[in-house]
Amino acid sequence: MEHEAEIDVKATIVSVSTSKNEKYGNLRGINFIPEEDESSRILIEELKFEVVDYYLVGDDEYSIAKAVLQTDSEIVILVGGTGITPKDVTVEAVKPLLKKEITGFGEVFRYESYKEVGIRAVLSRAFAGVLKDGRVVFCLPGSKNAVKLGARLINEMALHAVSHALGLK
Repeated sequence: MEHEAEIDVKATIVSVSTSKNEKYGNLRGINFIPEEDESSRILIEELKFEVVDYYLVGDDEYSIAKAVLQTDSEIVILVGGTGITPKDVTVEAVKPLLKKEITGFGEVFRYESYKEVGIRAVLSRAFAGVLKDGRVVFCLPGSKNAVKLGARLINEMALHAVSHALGLK
């Protein structure tokens, strides 16, 4: 645990939403979160880590991947685009950027979701992984309850995951 205490973890949120993107365009900066992006606001309130950057992008693979690659935070959290509709492409945009997938995160996320929403939880493609540069990425559904659950799980494991991903353990 001593390595974990030495890490000053910073987080970036990438909000994936075609409707908000059509209204506001691509946004970057913690001071530019649209009022109706309640999920990102909840995530900032719930996380035990400092959120240092924010991106709003549409549901397209290029914009999503570009936002993930532009940030240098130890943790990148994407909100939205993890379902199974044709527009949901967050998973397809992020998985090619990974060195390793943290499969247990998605499994636990769906298990905990199942207790709240029943069998519908299996439609979530929430997941986590380690990017090729060693940063940790989490992909969450965009609903408020999913973001609250995701924040709780991320808070519990992020320092441990980051320390391992950086080779400190």
